[in-house]
Amino acid sequence: MTFPLGRYQFAIDDRIREAVSAGAIFALNLSGGKDSTMTAHAANAILNSLGHPRERRLLIHADLGRAEWRSTPAAIEKQAAQLGLPLAVVRRTAGDMVARWEQRYALGLEQYTELKLGRMRSPWSAASLRFCTAEMKRDVLHRHLRSQYPGETIVSALGIRHAESSARAKTPVSKVDAKLKRADGTNGILWHPSIHISTEDVFAYHREHDLHLHEAYTLHGASRVSCAFCVIASLNDLTVAAGVESNRELFDHLVGMELETGFSFQQGRWLADVAPHLLSGQRIKMLAAAKSYAEKRRELESQIPKNFLKAPTGQKWPWRLPEAEEAAAIASARRFNSDWIGRNLPFLTAHSVTAKFEEMITANKALSEG
Repeated sequence: MTFPLGRYQFAIDDRIREAVSAGAIFALNLSGGKDSTMTAHAANAILNSLGHPRERRLLIHADLGRAEWRSTPAAIEKQAAQLGLPLAVVRRTAGDMVARWEQRYALGLEQYTELKLGRMRSPWSAASLRFCTAEMKRDVLHRHLRSQYPGETIVSALGIRHAESSARAKTPVSKVDAKLKRADGTNGILWHPSIHISTEDVFAYHREHDLHLHEAYTLHGASRVSCAFCVIASLNDLTVAAGVESNRELFDHLVGMELETGFSFQQGRWLADVAPHLLSGQRIKMLAAAKSYAEKRRELESQIPKNFLKAPTGQKWPWRLPEAEEAAAIASARRFNSDWIGRNLPFLTAHSVTAKFEEMITANKALSEG
């Protein structure tokens, strides 16, 4: 089922129509990117046509702090002004996206030191580990909506399109948002009105309605807008962002994290390599050392069997004592990592590794038997 707006066919179904008739809260998401801007504008127009009360609508944006393009907050304000709806800007209280990456590495290093992790942990999110989306956007948005609209049905309009990827090609028109469901009667629905719109038509829609487009598109040639440097961004978009002066401080900071931790920003791609001309001579040397360390770390940690590193469902790690070869592999990797991070890590021999695991298994068993 579609709803025509001029020559564009936006998606709607009975669940959304029923929510409109019931006067549900509609939260139109803005990220600063082209898809969310068009979607918010189109959803607003559809709701006007269906007689939904404007006072039951809002725009909402999850601000990722330092990780954003510097121009994103101003772009959001301009887009909100064009739509004429109240704007809620929400943030993670424990720190922004950059802080989350820093916190992840620091916690992982602490756990690795105590032998609660079998190998070093990267600070970065990834395509298969989207805690950036889950924690920094979805969870923060949900928390705000639940607190502001208890007992309400809340429809979140998102700018997802089938043309974006094979995974998103399966996105339905709408679905229940179970994360919003609460005992007080709060319920959630996700609405994806733009799933059938092509990329070409997204830009055409902006032109026809004179919608504000982020400078990342208009001035710099980016294909998408999210974080200035995104862990799933294309090489083109990373290069574009690195070439913008206002992103330089963020670039330097993230490259510094790569050089310190020895983990590349993307799997298989170092952010430092995107714009090597921006690196000092000292940083070029540090990058070579970080790459050498990363290669050797992967080699050593690959000797630790994967089936040992992951506990079976319902069991705590370590779930069994290591074999002699496994303990030796863990100790060897720890000795190498200890040199890199400049800490005198404990448990650097196979014997001490096995003894620590035995201690932890005994403690876990006592705790479970309570």
